[in-house]
Parts: sequence; structure tokens; C-alpha cells
Amino acid sequence: MAYSISPGSLALSRSVLDRAADRRRDTEWLEKVWASPDTQVAVVAKDKLVVTAERTALKLVSPTEAPEGIRIFLGIDREAGAGQTADGRAVFAVLVEGEPDESYAGLREIGGILDDREAGIAVNVVGLSNWHGVHTHCANCGEHTEVVEAGHVRECPTCGAHHFPRSDPAIIVLVTDDHDRALLGRNPNWPPGRFSTLAGFVEPGESLEAAVRREVLEESGVVVGNDVYYAGSQPWPLPSSLMLGFYAVATEFDIEVDADEIVDARWFSRDDLRALIEEGSMALPGNISISRRLIEGWYGAELTGSW
Repeated sequence: MAYSISPGSLALSRSVLDRAADRRRDTEWLEKVWASPDTQVAVVAKDKLVVTAERTALKLVSPTEAPEGIRIFLGIDREAGAGQTADGRAVFAVLVEGEPDESYAGLREIGGILDDREAGIAVNVVGLSNWHGVHTHCANCGEHTEVVEAGHVRECPTCGAHHFPRSDPAIIVLVTDDHDRALLGRNPNWPPGRFSTLAGFVEPGESLEAAVRREVLEESGVVVGNDVYYAGSQPWPLPSSLMLGFYAVATEFDIEVDADEIVDARWFSRDDLRALIEEGSMALPGNISISRRLIEGWYGAELTGSW
């Protein structure tokens, strides 16, 4: 199978910062770089970030301009020059309480237009913001946890447990049949005409390949054989997933949707797909989605018709 995702095409998989994890416990160094006007700070509320007036880039402020909130050290931009660290520019984020207003934007809106540096910052901090929002108390004893290690750990002051951010692995797969048609499905919450690749979470004790076969069978009734090929990965911190992309080949092709997660699934040839998109009766996932890249990898070119 020759299908592939173009390098660099996954909008949310780009990154420039050195996360410099060894500095997260160095409180003296963290305070020193926080005091520098060269340091940059992203401001985040829930899963949205403050952006410029043009809504095309993040609005990164100095520490003196940053609001109060949970302070997170994101890393060092080694490409920024010497700066205050002799290694580059330090980058932080501040998580603020309350609802984001019109000065904020989410990844779905701006993820595809940010440069590599800002895309990496945004994905990292949105994931951490979502994690902090739902892990305020200890899972062992219920005590309120404290933020430590520059925002990357929450510690329980009562039982001493340490809680770390987690990413939930999920497979996402484009399946083809013996005529090289692609299997796409529609979620019941989507309007008619919206189709995407099949996806689902990996269960405990399950390999990625086994998850591909199980999810495809559960959602569509289609049987996938041994031909399962890894294509690439993309963080999806909405709230906490890591999407693991695959191509796979079916051995049994009859479709029987589960009617719960998928209400419609079909085999599409390239001609079918192009014709439906051109007439406006079909829309594909947005450009920041790994699903879109899997479809275009199979199709062999970029497509229009996002939702």
C-alpha cells in the first residue's frame, strides 16, 4: 500500500520549542527567566487562547503584562537567539479562570493558520489547560491538589500522590476494499453530507492494530485483515486525545452500521468523492484534522469541501 500523509501536513503535530523538562523543578531559574522582559507568555482560558486582533496568530505577552493564574513553563525557543537564558527565549503560559471572550480563539479556528512555533505552543497548553481543569482533586483521597513542577504535575498535600497529564490513545483509520474504494462514515450528530474516517479509543490491554479491527467492525460491520499500516499521529487536546492514524485493507466488505456512533457508512471511489464534493452534497473534515490527511493521502491530491 503506497498511501501516505505528506510530511508537515498535520497542523497540530508541528512544534519548535525544546520543552526543557529538566528545568521544571529549578525554581530559581524559573523565577529568573519569568522576570525577563524577553520571556513570552500565552494566555489561556479553558481550551482557547488570546490571539491578535487579526485572529491569525497568538498574542504572546511579557510576564509583566500577563494576568494572574496557573503559571506553566512550556519550554525554550532555541531558535530565538541568546536571550536571557544564553540558550534561547523562555516561553510560559498562564491559565486564567472564567469564560473566554472574543479576544480568544480555539484550535479549530486558528490551528491550521498558526506557524510551527505557535501551533506547538497552542496544542501543548490547551492540553494542559484541559487536564488542570478536571484534575483539581486527588484521585486517591479526594484532597485538593497543588500545582508543582512548573505546571506539569499536581501533588496531593495529604497522601503525597503525584498526578501527571495523560493523553488518551485513539485510532483513526481509512479502510479500502478490493476495488480501492475508501470507507467513510457519518456520525449521527453531523448534518447530512458530512463524512469522515472511522475512529475510536484504544481499550486497556489492546494493541493499536487490534483496536483498528475492532472499531471498524463495531461501527461499520466491515472486517479488516492483517493489512494495517501506521500513517502518522496528531495530538487532539480536545480534551486529551492522541490520534494514531492508519490505513487498512478490508477482507469482508458488507456494511452494517451500529446506528449509535455511525448512522451511515459507504464505500467511495475517487470519482464518487470528487463528484459529490463538486456538487456540494458532501463535506470532508477540516484541514487541521488527521482524518482529512488520511483521505487526501488515499485520494492522491488535496481536496476542497471542509466542514
